[in-house]
Amino acid sequence: QMQLVESGGGLVQTGGSLRLSCTASGRTFGDFAMGWFRQAPGKEREFVAAISRSATVMHYADSVRGRFTISRDNAKNTVYLQMNSLRPEDSAVYSCAAEEAIYGSEAISLTSYEYDYWGQGTQVTVSS
Repeated sequence: QMQLVESGGGLVQTGGSLRLSCTASGRTFGDFAMGWFRQAPGKEREFVAAISRSATVMHYADSVRGRFTISRDNAKNTVYLQMNSLRPEDSAVYSCAAEEAIYGSEAISLTSYEYDYWGQGTQVTVSS
């Protein structure tokens, strides 16, 4: 089992920045691709960003590309989401997720059902 704990959410004004962190334990962090997803009230969970096990591959949703940056520190068992130029429509609960890399693959997934472990989420609220 892998445990994931997010932190760094909060209330920020439009145009502001936040950095989310997700720290993993229980399994070898470097064996997993990591993703960030978000869910706003009344909406379905949506993909935000993902990063491969060795950080060689990254992908972003069109809505956040150029504003958000995903990164990871395998020595610290942590994945980050730097969020800049925040907008009210970015308000949501943000969750990190881990997908075990098969045979050391650098592949990443964009769909939530591919991921094996999930954190509890952290609230991000952007005021207008």
